[in-house]
Amino acid sequence: MDVKEIISLLKNPSHKDIELISRAFEFSRKAHEGQERYSGESYFIHPFETAKILAKLQIDAVTVAAGLLHDVCEDCLITGEKTHIDYKIIKKEFGEEIAFLVESVSKLGMLKLQEEERRVESLRKMFLAMAKDIRVVLIKLADRLHNMETLEYVPQEKRKRIAMETLEIYAPLANRLGIGEFKGRLEDRAFFFIYPEEYQQIKNIMEENYKRREIDLAKIKYKLVEILKEHNFKDFKIDSRVKHLYSLFKKLQRPEINNNINLVYDLIALRIIVKTIEECYQILGIIHHLWKPLPKKIKDYIALPKPNGYQSLHTTVFADEGKIIEIQIRTEKMHEEAEFGITAHWAYEESGKPKSGGVLNPRLKWVNQLIEWQKDLSTSETGTSDTRDFLESLRLDFFNDRVFCFTPKGHVIDLPERATVIDFAYAIHSDIGNHAVGALVNNKYVSLDSVLKNGDIVEIQIQKNKKPSLEWLEHAKTSLARKQIKIASKKKFMFKQ
Repeated sequence: MDVKEIISLLKNPSHKDIELISRAFEFSRKAHEGQERYSGESYFIHPFETAKILAKLQIDAVTVAAGLLHDVCEDCLITGEKTHIDYKIIKKEFGEEIAFLVESVSKLGMLKLQEEERRVESLRKMFLAMAKDIRVVLIKLADRLHNMETLEYVPQEKRKRIAMETLEIYAPLANRLGIGEFKGRLEDRAFFFIYPEEYQQIKNIMEENYKRREIDLAKIKYKLVEILKEHNFKDFKIDSRVKHLYSLFKKLQRPEINNNINLVYDLIALRIIVKTIEECYQILGIIHHLWKPLPKKIKDYIALPKPNGYQSLHTTVFADEGKIIEIQIRTEKMHEEAEFGITAHWAYEESGKPKSGGVLNPRLKWVNQLIEWQKDLSTSETGTSDTRDFLESLRLDFFNDRVFCFTPKGHVIDLPERATVIDFAYAIHSDIGNHAVGALVNNKYVSLDSVLKNGDIVEIQIQKNKKPSLEWLEHAKTSLARKQIKIASKKKFMFKQ
């Protein structure tokens, strides 16, 4: 292990960056001296690999250094002395910013509660840490990713709990932060330990179909390269991406797929990367002129990005010999954002040392919404929280797949998948929700329980004398809507009395 491996992954590190990371490397190596992992390897391998993962995200040197130091406050001693390493020592050696990051990451791992309670408290602490400095969660994600890659060495009784926590908390967080590579790797490792039989089945399906589709893809790729050259495109790249196993597992479970692998068209997808947005649309037109697109399979995530910021054009076409293939088209910047998520928009001052620490990107306003939401949900009338309700509401409201819908004036409403007209109405305003009677969706009248789709234009119809009914709870999917329905229904009951 050499610090040069970490430094080589950074873009244009300054002398100051190199000096900081080198000092953190040496401090951590000495602090962990003599410690071993469950595998029998030197414990220092873990902070070293965590720092490498962070460096690959092209994150700042301060965060990489904190990654190297993230475990030193838990059980290390200063070499040759009896003094435990704590916040004060880290602050003295590396400054307040790094000390804050290290201490915050350490606190996230100190919970010793029952399984579900532990997950809830982990989440609550993580949300607060995210609001203060998003880098805390990025370090924790890198830490968890390396731990998952070596989970087979952990005692068996701990494996499933760690894997389940990863699937329910860390992978969805990576997804919401737009770090696609983290999400896929975390899910696949958790999948292996939670559902080993299903994992092997999916792996077998993938292996059986991969080689056949890879040959088809090579022919299509060759033809695309020639066509684009004929249209005077010079600066482009075409590669492919293979669907992650857990993602394939979930897709096969969809009712419209019903475990039919032949209906999964993006098992391997072609990806065209160009310089400009204009070129993305030009190439989409060329592809559709060359091959017929499948109906309802054209997705414009450039005009309408996903909530985590993902942008790309997706189309599925009948290629040569009737082969059905998905093609994704994006710019280099979009591709970098898809891989590195929020870190591709790193919101630091040019000096690299903002006084307030990591600046929360405007695209992460959902973090503050989430904190406010969990405060509202954390206490019931008795002052206690329902752990299961919290986790279920969290999955629906923040970690579920998302849909974008529009008001008639073009304002975007971000909702969880399977959200209904009721959810849309309350997302606009509680008064709108309380008096809703139906809606015009794409100029067609629908009822309050109608499920909305991505891109729907929704105009809520209201009546002033209309009041919510508890029956609406059967169709409301968001915690906001459910909360407002209960409040309004309670007021109506009290008024009648």
